Amino acid sequence: MDPGTGNVFADLGYADARERSLKVELAMEVNRLLRARRLAQGRAGALLGIRQPHVSDLVRYRLNRFSVERLMEFLTRLGREVEIRIAPRPAGRRRAPVHVRHVE
Repeated sequence: MDPGTGNVFADLGYADARERSLKVELAMEVNRLLRARRLAQGRAGALLGIRQPHVSDLVRYRLNRFSVERLMEFLTRLGREVEIRIAPRPAGRRRAPVHVRHVE
């Protein structure tokens, strides 16, 4: 068995694996915040500016309709600050990963 890359989407051969992985990480944080607030999907939709069926897609991780930017907007609507940090890639790495860090 070959070791994985750490990105299931890359291991499955998706050309947009990094974007898919980032979207899942952002959606996980959005969903965590929605659960913590115990919002019904209709109320969550009103807060996020989307219809209830789209909230259902979000909580089920059906993310095709959501861009990375849209997911970041949801986080700001949920009272979170989103920071994008650009730093030099460590020596010896061919490709730098994209990280999502939750800070309390």
